[in-house]
Amino acid sequence: MQDIEKQLELIGKLQAFGFDLEIDDFGSGYSSLNMLKDWTADVLKIDMGFLREIKTRERTKVILGMIVDLAKQLEMTVITEGVETKEQVDYLTSVGCDMFQGYYFAKPISVEQFEKEYM
Repeated sequence: MQDIEKQLELIGKLQAFGFDLEIDDFGSGYSSLNMLKDWTADVLKIDMGFLREIKTRERTKVILGMIVDLAKQLEMTVITEGVETKEQVDYLTSVGCDMFQGYYFAKPISVEQFEKEYM
């Protein structure tokens, strides 16, 4: 992302054609509040790192809840990755998360196994 203005223009054109912009792994690496400020993203995908400490740290729950609320106020769909327990699903549902990804629902499988089970 060397030329941010050029990239934002390209992303705007893609969105005009119906593509959704997703900010992946929010809360780690290069995903930051500046991205939420500067980009009109459609989807916020929260990094699994937030869920690792959700049972042991109340601060994590507060921050996670506020991120979901912020994304909702920005009219974004919220996905949380790394969901492994029913307690996590229940909490994330209670704060307004829209979708979940993780081992709680299914472990990774081969294309062949997917086709056999779901096609």
